[in-house]
Amino acid sequence: MLIISAAEVDHALTFPGLVETLRTAFRDGAVQPVRHHHTVERPDGAASTLLLMPAWTDFNAAGTSAGGHIGVKIVTVSSDNNALGKPAVMGLYLLLDGATGEPEAMIDGQRLTQWRTACASALAASYLAREDASRLLVVGAGALSPFLAKAHSAVRPIKTIRIWNRTPANAEKVAANLRAEGFAAEAASDLDAELGQADIVSSATITTAPLIKGALLRPGTHVDLVGGFTPDMRESDDEAIARARVYVDTRASATKEAGDIVQPLASGVLKPDAIVADLHELARGEKRGRQSASEITLFKSVGAALEDLAAGIAVYGALRQ
Repeated sequence: MLIISAAEVDHALTFPGLVETLRTAFRDGAVQPVRHHHTVERPDGAASTLLLMPAWTDFNAAGTSAGGHIGVKIVTVSSDNNALGKPAVMGLYLLLDGATGEPEAMIDGQRLTQWRTACASALAASYLAREDASRLLVVGAGALSPFLAKAHSAVRPIKTIRIWNRTPANAEKVAANLRAEGFAAEAASDLDAELGQADIVSSATITTAPLIKGALLRPGTHVDLVGGFTPDMRESDDEAIARARVYVDTRASATKEAGDIVQPLASGVLKPDAIVADLHELARGEKRGRQSASEITLFKSVGAALEDLAAGIAVYGALRQ
């Protein structure tokens, strides 16, 4: 069994390559039960969340078990980690042989999650963002933010990147690291002003009070919501939902777990049939993405086990050679 570090994941993957790997994965499909979602209460501090995300090759659809895999990601989300200087999200990914169940690889789950999450957003943007989108706003300066900046830059001609965070120093740190890699990135101080200028807004926070205000979005904007993963978390307000054509990564998870979708559905702001498509339908050409340069599109990502499986197989395939 290979033990694969974060650095090895970085070596094995590219943003354009993983976007296309995910496109193929969503087109072909896999078996992915709704993830296990558990609250771990703690006597001191905020509760943690334990997520178990299994998936395996759809042997019936493929017609053969050759090359099949089983995978499961074990993730914890602990918001108090930020005060300790540690990432809020920790995890491991276990990849197994699909026929025998033999362990093939244990992969750094945090890094695999960063890559696949960012590339799933970029995959959605390849259908939903304007082809000339050049100004990117990243809301949040956590570990995922540079991955989102790089992934969106892989599918659209991004010329300027703005990073906003409640703690300005954290935004500047992310921007400086991106500049060191050749990206035109700067920290932003006025979120509302940036919302009115961005072509793509990519938000990765765990807020429960919406930061993305629909009234401020200009026509043609694409909104990418990544952070919220429970019904209580919400990054966009009702007006953002009402003004946009809404898309999700998977309907089953988004309509049960994502506050940006669950809350508008409960209040009637969003009707179930107003969710235009998920990534399966977009990748298969069953539903259309952006239809005009002026419309606002909104994509809500919750995270699909299919993404981890596809990314894990790609990493394993690259490194076992």
